[in-house]
Amino acid sequence: MICYQLCCANGHTFEGWYRDSAAFARLKQENLLSCAICGSSKVEQALMAPAIVKGRAHPKKVESSQPEAIPQQQPEAPTATQQPEAVTPDNLMSALRQIRAVVEENCDNVGSNFADEALRIHHGEAPERGIYGDMTASEREMLEDEGVDVLPLPWVRKTDS
Repeated sequence: MICYQLCCANGHTFEGWYRDSAAFARLKQENLLSCAICGSSKVEQALMAPAIVKGRAHPKKVESSQPEAIPQQQPEAPTATQQPEAVTPDNLMSALRQIRAVVEENCDNVGSNFADEALRIHHGEAPERGIYGDMTASEREMLEDEGVDVLPLPWVRKTDS
């Protein structure tokens, strides 16, 4: 997995996680990226400092400085015909469905074996890759105690119809 710092045309910055740089490039080319804050589809990569891995004792621990800010031009005030895209429940559901689609396309579903597989990846016993699945509260606590970073995602239905 690769993490990019992204910036929209309105100056919002946010993170995006992708299987690899080719997955990001494909999503950008197909205009499937949108701002996590305002929903704008004009999203670019922000300048980032490279992540530096320290030593072999903790191969998964990564230090990274904060991304450098990109000088932004102030967005022009919207005119009567050019209104900013409103954040609505429909827009949010659409964004969550897009997140689900990207995760399903780029990561392996390990189901109820999520905690075991995440721990195996963390210890270098399984190939490093993006995974998703289910875990219990006690499994999540165990992963946190082991230093495994996990990110819960709101898992919405694919469609409402």
